[in-house]
Amino acid sequence: MTIRVLLVDDQELFRAGVAVIVDAQPDMEVVGGASDGVEAVRLVDELAPDVVLMDIRMPEMDGVEATRQVFAPARAAKREKPVRVVVLTTFNLDDRAATAIRHGASGFLLKDTTPSMLHEAIRTVHAGNAVLAPQDLSILLEGQFRARRPVPSRFDTLTEKERQVFAAVARGMSNTEIAGQVFASESTVKTHVGAILRKLDLRDRVQIVVFAHEHGLA
Repeated sequence: MTIRVLLVDDQELFRAGVAVIVDAQPDMEVVGGASDGVEAVRLVDELAPDVVLMDIRMPEMDGVEATRQVFAPARAAKREKPVRVVVLTTFNLDDRAATAIRHGASGFLLKDTTPSMLHEAIRTVHAGNAVLAPQDLSILLEGQFRARRPVPSRFDTLTEKERQVFAAVARGMSNTEIAGQVFASESTVKTHVGAILRKLDLRDRVQIVVFAHEHGLA
């Protein structure tokens, strides 16, 4: 399967350089480029990319607002397949990046990352995982969720085993690590994760981490 990538950055030279790096991979293809958030939202609808590399600071509409619009419920409901967003920033642990993650992004990358790290990040988010270390994600989200929201009633629909898996995912553990902790096979863990996503109406594992921090369950 070829991963379809959309590049969003207001610097044409940067987009061209990243396109060369991405297109060099046999399992990736750049399907388009946008210079601002308005164009990015439109192209996500038109081109149906699998992964969007989204600059955080752009004219017209920045990457945070573009990410929010990409994952707006009405727009997301029309898609036949999910889209993943990785925001690009020049600042580590950027507050804007944290806000974009709350809106649905799967993590962030620094713009000076290496080509190999970029390739791995694209593959990682395409698989539904976060692209930054769990501890960094926790630091980002702790600053975003100082005021906790009440735990919604749908959390009560989780079984005891699903709650154990939920807690492990919220800590950034892999399926292999979780399987060892809850004494189950990796395929069973995947089944539990799928049930958690369905019951809590979440898109991926990153959103489980966000949900946990938002409701004081981390």
